[in-house]
Amino acid sequence: MTDYPTLALVTGASRGLGAAIAEYLAAKGTHVVAVARTQGGLEELDDRIQAAGGAATLAPMDVTDAGAMQHLCKGIHDRWGTLPLWVHTAVHAPPLAPADMADEKDFAKALATNVTALQRLIPYVSPLLHAAGDAQAVFFDDDRAPKFASAYLATKAAQRAILTAWQAEATTATAPRIHRLTPRPMPTALRGRFHPGEDRAALAAPAEEAARLMGDIGL
Repeated sequence: MTDYPTLALVTGASRGLGAAIAEYLAAKGTHVVAVARTQGGLEELDDRIQAAGGAATLAPMDVTDAGAMQHLCKGIHDRWGTLPLWVHTAVHAPPLAPADMADEKDFAKALATNVTALQRLIPYVSPLLHAAGDAQAVFFDDDRAPKFASAYLATKAAQRAILTAWQAEATTATAPRIHRLTPRPMPTALRGRFHPGEDRAALAAPAEEAARLMGDIGL
């Protein structure tokens, strides 16, 4: 029988794959700390989790806010002391544009969310993962077409570089297992931005992908 974690932090939990993973874990008895900027989305998530008999703590915060993330991690430490599982799905995709017309402000926002926030969060969350022992941290790759997505692809490449380094460094007895998973195409708002007008009926349901991906790491 699988031993599901008692606690999980899901960053980017208000919709899409993040919300589906939060619901999946909560249904297995994991208490989910759900982080997202959208208060309404988090409240709807909480309603679904509670209706299924699960429990969550809502944290309506922006992952790019350093002070908020410090407060969040201190709160987890003070209340639980450790963190067995971190699932990071927070991401920003700028409007599509040719590389020679990319907007500097759009790139800066993608950089802040996809790279700077991640690099900041790892040192905040890592001590909680180490304290749990045999903890896991989960991140996601994708296969976006390169056309008109230079800012998104550049920041995702930087994210992969950060995670590759962290994986190589995670060699101590208490280091977390760090996963980079690739979901199948899903009918999310993010994919809709890259593939407008796509037949969404043929895409994988986020709930199905959540179960498949968590199953791939033994959860």
